[in-house]
Amino acid sequence: MAIFDIESKNNKLAELDKQTIEPDFWNNQAKAKEVIVQSNTLRAVIKPFESLESSLQDAEDMFELIELEEDDSSAELAIKEAISSIKKAQDNFEKLELHTLLNSPMDSNNAYLILHAGAGGTESCDWAEMLYRMYCRYAEKSGFEVELLELQPGDEAGIKSVTFKISGAYAYGYMKCERGVHRLVRISPFDSNSRRHTSFVALDVVAELPDDLEIEIEDKDLRIDTYRSSGSGGQHVNTTDSAVRLTHLPTGLVVACQAERSQHKNKASAMKMLKAKIYEYELDKKRKSLEQFYGSKGEIAWGSQIRSYVMQPYTMANDHRTGEKQSNVTGVLDGDIQLFIEAYLKQSAEQNQQNGE
Repeated sequence: MAIFDIESKNNKLAELDKQTIEPDFWNNQAKAKEVIVQSNTLRAVIKPFESLESSLQDAEDMFELIELEEDDSSAELAIKEAISSIKKAQDNFEKLELHTLLNSPMDSNNAYLILHAGAGGTESCDWAEMLYRMYCRYAEKSGFEVELLELQPGDEAGIKSVTFKISGAYAYGYMKCERGVHRLVRISPFDSNSRRHTSFVALDVVAELPDDLEIEIEDKDLRIDTYRSSGSGGQHVNTTDSAVRLTHLPTGLVVACQAERSQHKNKASAMKMLKAKIYEYELDKKRKSLEQFYGSKGEIAWGSQIRSYVMQPYTMANDHRTGEKQSNVTGVLDGDIQLFIEAYLKQSAEQNQQNGE
């Protein structure tokens, strides 16, 4: 179904909305949530399209009024209204254009994000916490929801690793653009001599799988460890072995969850995330993107970064894949990363077109 086939999308949305008012809609919560997600995904396209139509119609009406208006002041006001409507139409067209780039099977899904501190010790742990805040702020500005699943604090400051879920229409389509190693250059707040330090953090991004996609994991291939939660969540969470860590022995993939007070719920969430990582792992083997994102040895260090954030001696956030730059690093770290995401999506689309994909 083409992205601009709005009539079909509206019909599908009407069918989904009809389901939501059924008396037994919430009896099956998993299915109900899937319907809600599908509805939100459709609205993410339909809304800017309808706004585009409305803005163009408003502009056309204003131009007709300008031709009929004899009073100069009234005509000038109509011109301003027409320009404003055209600007709104342009903004909505750009949103629709961006959606045409989000055409991979999993792009509309939610996303799991995993940050790992790399070379740099305490510096990198602090950098991981800064990146976690950056993505939380981006999610907030984009209307996405964030759910913290697991966090391992640093020995002195920051975090060694953190796993969180970003939910919303096309969350994975946007967040997959951030996958890779992020490099920070700054005067260290932990160095008494105020020297400049370089820190690295790796971000992995995995799409949440739909419930109807089966990924088989045999019991013999799975190691289950339980441990006491190290994060906040109340006395019960911190004093019982409610946290769960799953290791998939054939691939070495590890996931953990400590968000819930129930060990059973944490295990269920971790299993869902593990299946998503296994699915992504198999895709990576086919397209060899682990080398592309992490370097041939998978090092979280020099030479493998996708983006650098320099705070001294100058300020610049530089994406090494697209060449996109932003001098306002503070704004970037406050969640203003959409320009990098859009640049990467456009570059990927151009490359795919050149390769005939």
